[in-house]
Amino acid sequence: MKILHTADWHIGKKLHKHDLARDFDLFIKWLGNTIEKEKVDVLLVSGDIFDLANPSSDARRQYYRALMELRKFNCKIILTGGNHDSPAMLNAPAEILRELDMHVIGGLPEDLEEVIIPVKNEQGETEVVIAALPYLRDSDLRSAGDGHTYEDRLEALRKGIQLTFSRAAEICEQQFPGVPAIAMGHLFAAGAETSESERDIQIGNQAAFNALQFGDYFEYIALGHIHKPQKVNAAVPTYYSGSPLPLSFSERRDEKRVLLLDTAALGEPQSIPVPVFRSLLKISGSLEELQQKLREPGSVKELDTLIEVEMQEEDYDANKIFLLDELVTGFQQPGFEIVKHRASFRNKISGAGEIYNNRQLEDLKPREVFTELIERHAYDENTHREILGAFDELLEELQQKENAG
Repeated sequence: MKILHTADWHIGKKLHKHDLARDFDLFIKWLGNTIEKEKVDVLLVSGDIFDLANPSSDARRQYYRALMELRKFNCKIILTGGNHDSPAMLNAPAEILRELDMHVIGGLPEDLEEVIIPVKNEQGETEVVIAALPYLRDSDLRSAGDGHTYEDRLEALRKGIQLTFSRAAEICEQQFPGVPAIAMGHLFAAGAETSESERDIQIGNQAAFNALQFGDYFEYIALGHIHKPQKVNAAVPTYYSGSPLPLSFSERRDEKRVLLLDTAALGEPQSIPVPVFRSLLKISGSLEELQQKLREPGSVKELDTLIEVEMQEEDYDANKIFLLDELVTGFQQPGFEIVKHRASFRNKISGAGEIYNNRQLEDLKPREVFTELIERHAYDENTHREILGAFDELLEELQQKENAG
C-alpha cells in the first residue's frame, strides 16, 4: 500500500496581492497524475489547507474542486487542520466527505479515538493506522492552572503535545495491535528551518517541540507547518513535506516536493519533486544595474515569473526613486511581472536635528529648510536651479492662497 504525504496547501494565498489560484490548480493536476502513476492508496495532507481561517468563496470552491479531482483516482484522502484553518469550517462537511472516503479532522475532538483512522487493503484487512492529529491549540493542551510564569506555560504546551501523541499511540496499539501506525501533526519542531511565509505558532515558536518526545511507536510522522522540506531529528522517520508551492520569495530556491511511503517497507520516504510552474525572481542592484537586468530577466515559465526589485544606492537621491518608479511602471516583458519594489541607501539621510545643526524647525524659513535638504543631494547646477525655482513657485502660490483666505 502506498501513501503520499503533503501539507501546507494554503488555498487562497496571495503573494504581494498576486493570486496563486492557477498555481494550485496546476499542482492538483500534477498531483492527480502522480497518484495515478504511483498507484497511491492514501493521501495525507498535514494541515494549513487554507491560507485564511475564513477563506473566500473562490478559495472554498477551489478546495472542493481539488477534492473531486483527486477522488477520481480511488484514493483515500485524510486532511487535518493547521493553525491557519478554522476547525469549524473544515469540519462542517466532514460527514458528507466521509461518504466519499475523505476524512477531515479540523480540530482536536473531545474523543481522541476519532482521529484514529484504520486503512484496509483489498483483502479487507487493516494494513496501516493513521493517527490524524491536527494543529493543537493552547486550549487543547493546557488548563488555566498549568503554571503562572511564561516558561511554565511553554512547558505545559510541550507536555500537552507529548501527551496527545502518546495517547494516540496507546489507542493505536490497543485497538490495532501489530498494525503499523503513522501519525500526522502540524507544529513547530525544534531545530526546523523556517521561511518568511510561516506565521509563528504557540507563543512565537518559543514552545518548539523536541521531536524526540514523539516516542518510537509510530513508523513515520508526517508533519506540516514548516514550508521548507526537511527531515526532523526524532526516534522514528519524521518529515516536513514542505509546501508544494513557493509561498514567499524566501522560498524561491526551495526544491518543492511530496513524499511517498510504502507499507511494505515503512521508514525513509521517497521524495518526488513538484514541477516549477512559476519562478520567483529577486533582483537587486543600482538603478543602472536594475535597468540592465530587467532587459533580460530570464526564461519564461508556464506561469508569469513574479519579480521583487530592490534598488541599492550609496546616497539618498529622490530623483533615483522617481526613476525607479518609472522603470517599474514602464516594465513590459511578456511572462514577467514586478510585484514589489523598494529602494535602500547605504548612507542613510541624517535626522532633522543633524541637517539643521540642531536648530528648531519652527525657527527656520521654508526656503531655508528646503535649501538645506537639497544641498545634501548630488544634483548638477541646472537641476539644482530648476528644483529651487519650482519650490519658489509653489511657495508663492501657497502664500497667495493664504493671503486670499
